Order: sequence, then C-alpha cells, then structure tokens
Amino acid sequence: MSSLLALEETYLENLNNVERKKHLQKIKIIKHLYVKGSKTNADICSRFSISSPTSMSLLNELVSEGLVEKQGRGKSIGGRKPDLYGLRNNSLFVLSIHMERFKTRMAIFDNNNNNITEVQTYSLEITKDLSAVDHLYTCAHQLILSSGIDPKKLMGIGISMPGLVASKEGNNYTYLLTSQESETLQHLLERKFNKPVYIQNDVKSATLAEYRFGLANGRRDVLVLSMDWGIGMGVIMDGKLRSGTSGFAGEFGHIPLVDEGALCHCGKRGCLETVASGIALAKKAKEGIKSGQNSLLNKLSDQEIDQIEPQLVIDAANNGDQYAINILSEIGISLGKGIAILIQLFNPELIILGGKIAEAKQYITTPIQHSINTYCMTQLREKTTIAVSELGKDAGIMGSVATVMENIFESHMELSRW
Repeated sequence: MSSLLALEETYLENLNNVERKKHLQKIKIIKHLYVKGSKTNADICSRFSISSPTSMSLLNELVSEGLVEKQGRGKSIGGRKPDLYGLRNNSLFVLSIHMERFKTRMAIFDNNNNNITEVQTYSLEITKDLSAVDHLYTCAHQLILSSGIDPKKLMGIGISMPGLVASKEGNNYTYLLTSQESETLQHLLERKFNKPVYIQNDVKSATLAEYRFGLANGRRDVLVLSMDWGIGMGVIMDGKLRSGTSGFAGEFGHIPLVDEGALCHCGKRGCLETVASGIALAKKAKEGIKSGQNSLLNKLSDQEIDQIEPQLVIDAANNGDQYAINILSEIGISLGKGIAILIQLFNPELIILGGKIAEAKQYITTPIQHSINTYCMTQLREKTTIAVSELGKDAGIMGSVATVMENIFESHMELSRW
C-alpha cells in the first residue's frame, strides 16, 4: 500500500507542474478529512473550488492508495444519498510522548486518532541536561516494536514537555538543554529516532487538543489554563493557536501578583505560581499539617508529608476534608484574580481549565468564579464561560498527535508548491 505522506523530497522534486498540483490537492483533501472527518464529494468540491470529476478522480486515487475509504452515506437533499469518504483506519501512525516533571506517558495513535496502544507510563523524569534522552528512546523504541505496526507508516513523533519550548526553533530553554554550538534538541531527537520529531510546550499541546477535539472546537477566542505543579496557558485568538515571537506566549504563572512575595523557581518574587499552583498547594498543605491542622492528611507519614503531591490534597477535598477544601479555596481566589486580568486583556468567549488541580471540580471552580466576579468588569466577565476540560490528562498526548499530523501536512504542501 502506498503512503502518500511517506514520499521523499527527491520524489516530489521530479514531479512536473501538473503532477505537483495533483499531489498538493490530495494532501489538502487528506488534511481536510483528518481535521473535519468524513465528507462527500460535493463537500470536497465546495471546500477546494474544484470540479466534481476532478474531486472524484482524486478521491478514487486516494482510495486505491489505501488512505481513504467509503464510510457510509451522507444526507440527501433529494435523490440518492451521496457517499461519505473518510481516512481509513491504521493508514498512518504517530507516536505521542507527554513528558512531565517526574514521569513520562506515551502511546501510538493512527490517523483517525484511534489509540493503537494503551497509554504507557514510565518512571522517566525530564532532566535539565540530555541524560533523559537515551532512556526516552529506549522506552519509545520498545513501544513501537511491541505495537506491531509497520515502522514505515510511522509518520513522526510528537513530544510535549514543560518549560520554555521554542517549537519552530526546536529547542527547550528549561529542560533537555543542548549547548549553543551543537544541533538543536529537535535535530538531535530526529537523528536518534530517524523520524520527523516535533516538540511543543505541554500547555500549547493541550490547547491544540482542545481546539481540535475538545471544548474549543469551533470556537475562535479561547484560553486554556493548565493547573498542575505550575500554571501555564495556551491562547487561541481569531481561530489560531498563538505562540508569540519566540514561542513562549502564555507564561501566565509568572505574572507578578504578590508584592514582595515568595521567591519563585524562575528567579523572580511574587509570581502567581507562588500562591496559585500545585507547588503552592503542596506547600500550604505541608505547613498546615505540621502546624497541627485537623485533616485527613494527618494520616500521612512524615516522609509522605515532605513529598506531598497536589493529588493527595485534591482527593482529601473530594472526600469532604474541610482543611483541604479551604486550601483549594485560597488557591482558587488567587487564580481567579489572575484570570480576571486575562479576561480583560483577551476578552475570550471561553476559558478551559485543565491539569491536576482542575480535578478538584467545584472546590476550585467556585472560588475562581467568585474572584472573577470581584475583580473583573461585568461587561467582559458575562461574555466569558469557565469550563473544566473534558479531555482530562490525555489532552497533552492528543495534542502531540495533532501537532505531528498538521506539521506533516504543512511540510508536504510546502514541498508541493515549489
């Protein structure tokens, strides 16, 4: 079976103008079917302003190449119902990797976002230097082998990670640091895997997932907040994911919120993250337990208290623990104050809350909304909906799949335009 997207650059260079135009049209159709799902021949004609015979010819070629198949019939406005065409399952694959501070999750998806492997979790923490790369490759290579997929159909690898990620440049300026004289992190990983690799900040990856598959689908102005150990933000404006000049847009956790506040790990004082993040939540819980607060968390051992994670506080709150609920309320009020600033800056129609802290549900959303009501202008806040992500912890993983597929499409379309 031919894989249109696996064709090499040298092949494309040998195409004449007519062949190149046809290749470009086929790539556009595949991308459209990936993003929008099954479509009729008439839909394709309308979307790309091509004739019905041309569209039908292109679809038939894609069917013969094994990438597209008939998937039932569409709606009829009179007469015979038209055939629906969609991407065939297992035509192409993407390895998606989501690196967190202390663990890494990965899975293989096909072109219809079907999970080919269960999401695997590895005790692989992201490092400042490149020492984690070999372990990352070993885990990924074993997963590819155990999946049984044809490696030739693996289109690329998407890696979402925390830190200041300049995705266009291919570097992370917080983790997996390469020396300035050496190759970029992206090129190093591509050489290691012998496949296209695309790196992205974890929150921007989750934002893309929300835009393609979640609550932001079909929306034009949305903010996605990841409330984890740190606080990050993804920005969708005018229907596009915005990254800023260097790719660092959305460092919401590091806006100055507290005068003469605590020292943040970024080196500044009084950042939002020092009072409204998983780090702040764990610190407040630890201090309260050691000072004798009455809580379910008192059952933890001294070692567990010293290494307490936000999830334990959230679980206690969901079990009715008043001290845990009070801490989350304090966190939510500070978050809401920061979100009020965002609403007045961006005037979004929707703000999606994701990450571990979002799992506290009403114990975090209620104080956030109360704080927004206090600090935000009525005319703006009434136009903004606050919602908890429905994608949950898989948002970053799914976003990496979309990142790879869309970059592959764009690179082939660019080559076809030469």
